[in-house]
Formats: sequence, C-alpha cells, structure tokens
Amino acid sequence: MKSGHFALPALSPRFIPVWRRNLLVWRKLAIPSILGNFADPLIYMLGLGYGLGALLPEVGGVPYISFLAAGTVCFSTMNSATFEALYSGFSRMHVQRTWEAIMNAPLTLDDVAFAELLWAASKSFLSGLAILIVIWVLGLSSSFLSLWILAVVPLIGLAFAALAMAFMALARSYDFFMYYFTLVVTPMAMLCGVFFPISQLPGPLQSFASVLPLTHATALVRPLMMGEIPAAPVINVLVLLAYALAGFYAAVILFRRRFLD
Repeated sequence: MKSGHFALPALSPRFIPVWRRNLLVWRKLAIPSILGNFADPLIYMLGLGYGLGALLPEVGGVPYISFLAAGTVCFSTMNSATFEALYSGFSRMHVQRTWEAIMNAPLTLDDVAFAELLWAASKSFLSGLAILIVIWVLGLSSSFLSLWILAVVPLIGLAFAALAMAFMALARSYDFFMYYFTLVVTPMAMLCGVFFPISQLPGPLQSFASVLPLTHATALVRPLMMGEIPAAPVINVLVLLAYALAGFYAAVILFRRRFLD
C-alpha cells in the first residue's frame, strides 16, 4: 500500500451533489424503503415490548416496553446505516460502477466516500425518527428531553455508517457482508443494552460491551427518553465520534487502495 494512501481525507463542498444524487435516486423508492427500515424494528418493539413485557417486571424502574423502545431507536438507526453503507453503497461502488462514473467529473474519491457516509447517516436518521414518533404517539415518553434524541441519532448513524463502509471497501460480493452481521452487528445487538440491561451480563462481557459504540448510543438515548440527563454524555459522544472518524479514515485508506493502486 502506498504511503500516500494514509493521508488525511481531503474534503471539499463538491461532495454535496453526490449526496443529492443519492437522494434523488432514493426518492423514486422512498415509500418501500422507509417501510422496510421501519417495519422490522417496530415489530421487535411492539411484539417483545407488549408480549414479553407482560411477563416481566419493570426493568430499570420502567415498563419493559419503555426500556426496549429506547434500545430500538438505537438498533434501528444502526441497522439502517449499516444496510445502506454495505448493500446500497456496494451496489453503487462495485456493481453499478457509479463511483467510477462520478469521478470522471472534477471530484475526488474522498468526496465521493464522504457523500456516501453522510447519505447513509441521513437515511438512518429517518429510521430513528420513525421509531421515535411511534414512541411519542404511544405515550412511552413525554419528556422534552427526548427531543435531544434527534441530535443523537445522526451521530449514531455516522458511527455505524463509517464502520460499515470500512468493511464494504474490502468486499468482493454481497455474501461477504454476512460476516459483518454475524461477527459485529448481532453481538452488539445482544450485548449493548438494547434488549436487557448490561448489568445482567457477566463481568468480562460487561467490560467488552463498555467499549462498543451501541452501548454508548443506548447510554445516551435511554435516559433522555426517560426524562433524565445521561450519566456521562461527553464520554458517550466522544466515543461515537471516535468510531465515526476512525471508521471513515480506515474506509478512505481502503478505497484508495482499491481504486488508485
């Protein structure tokens, strides 16, 4: 790998037309896309929340469906950002060769990658917002502090989109993504406080979960939804930012190796 591949990303406002291009294409399939990203986490939340929740005592001092709803916002945002960055991003990069066509214009690879990152985060925001609207409609949260979740969701989307893009840069086919879901997404969903408190885990797993991005996402969203201030918001935000920056930087390096070598 050439030493120039490790240079910091060189970004310019020219990424905006690429982001807008993805938006215009998505608008043609907006309704089925939204329903697809919305239905799965909603089924989890309502099915487990009301079904399993009826058999459980309160969790963390709140009904189980309220506990689960906060985790579902994070879970939905993570899934949407991951799917967009992996499957749709891979289609544009490798299958349709859209990136190569775009780079015939006066744009750099870094600009195209940054536009993809922001687009995946934008789509994930819609998924998180949809679940949050259901939460408000069902009366699971009535605190004004829950409005701050709207500022947290884009950060969650950026973190997971960046991580998925780094993995996508290595892929040669869609089948490759099953490794990411099996080894990364599913363990985080199980360990990071989406379905049950992290305190229920054995000590070593708690330590492992404490460094995962989804843990810090739920640590921000759940207190806000309950009308409380998170215990360590600065740390949580910095961890998510660190994952976003490190993931995007790794993705750019791998994209340069793939396209420029």
